[in-house]
Amino acid sequence: MKTIVVFASGSGTNAEQVIKYFDSVDDATVKKVFTNNPNAGVIERAAKLGVETRVFNRNEFQHEILNELKKLAPSLLILAGFLWKIPTSFIEVFERKIINIHPSLLPKYGGKGMYGAHVFEAIVANNESETGITIHYVNEHYDEGGIIFQAKTPVLPSDTVLEVAQKTHLLEHKHFAVQIHQLLDNQ
Repeated sequence: MKTIVVFASGSGTNAEQVIKYFDSVDDATVKKVFTNNPNAGVIERAAKLGVETRVFNRNEFQHEILNELKKLAPSLLILAGFLWKIPTSFIEVFERKIINIHPSLLPKYGGKGMYGAHVFEAIVANNESETGITIHYVNEHYDEGGIIFQAKTPVLPSDTVLEVAQKTHLLEHKHFAVQIHQLLDNQ
């Protein structure tokens, strides 16, 4: 049985979709959710689905979490709205096993500070005709790891920031877990 750990900082809708997807398959499971936010919605979502959550602070992230991950020995680490930069030490230990989902078609609208509403506001402000999602490997730079998968959706001139966000979330929920499963199958 292959295992996944999820890192999330927010409401946890992507984490929830991934957990539900892997509850319905026989060859992989979400083992644990890690969060840096003690008020994150992902905590309640994971608990309702029977997945243990580990809340940590910055000091624990730098000094304890890597050892915990080594003990868990996950097949993949999934970032689902996790806002902290992943330390190089994690990347070295889990080379090509840390995956992120980003709410734009990278390299557009990536980098430090480009997450959530910041991305959607920029897309609307720049009158983009399309946007989408990017699933990519994590390296030592924000949103610059190798691209695994992208999916697109049109942006209409009349679309609001909220409408762009909704279109993007639909793509995330449709594709993220499926792409993770394909990666696991190819390991």
